Amino acid sequence: MSGSGAEKAQLRKERLLQRDTLSEDERIEKSLAIADHGSAALRDEAFAVVSGFLPIRSEADIRPLLSTLRQTGARIALPVILDKETIVFRELLPGAELVPMGFGTYGPGPEAAVLDPDLMLVPLAAFDARGQRIGYGGGYYDRAIDRLHRKGLSPRLIGIAFDCQEVASVPAETHDVRLHAVLTESGLRRFNP
Repeated sequence: MSGSGAEKAQLRKERLLQRDTLSEDERIEKSLAIADHGSAALRDEAFAVVSGFLPIRSEADIRPLLSTLRQTGARIALPVILDKETIVFRELLPGAELVPMGFGTYGPGPEAAVLDPDLMLVPLAAFDARGQRIGYGGGYYDRAIDRLHRKGLSPRLIGIAFDCQEVASVPAETHDVRLHAVLTESGLRRFNP
């Protein structure tokens, strides 16, 4: 593992441990604040397709925000792991059955439409004030974003985290794509491009 890879692994471990210390009640309250801030910040913007995620472990629960974005006319999609390298985003329709996707996640089944998001709500382990993120180490989102860029698409990337996941500096590597913003219980923080 490279020096920056080892540093990222250490920061990931520290921030996830910090996130895990939040009580269930704290996570619920902070998740509701995230949804409120996100709804207020994004209500005047039109997105055709929004990719979100269902919470696993101690992640923020953004289902209320996804519901609000659906009410504004956006189609909602969830990440689905196809293999060890690839995720796609399948449409989440009200009432549709969710199937196990691995890693404790659930998503729409193979009958659901695959969509290309123009807004991606991205889970993460850590972030910094420049918009750099540390994911969970699998590289799924980095590859998905790269695939969308190669198709000529430039989705808006908003990281979803709790304030306790911020670090002083994320060691950036050439393949890393900066976030446009991060949404926490304190609000939406936009980053300079």
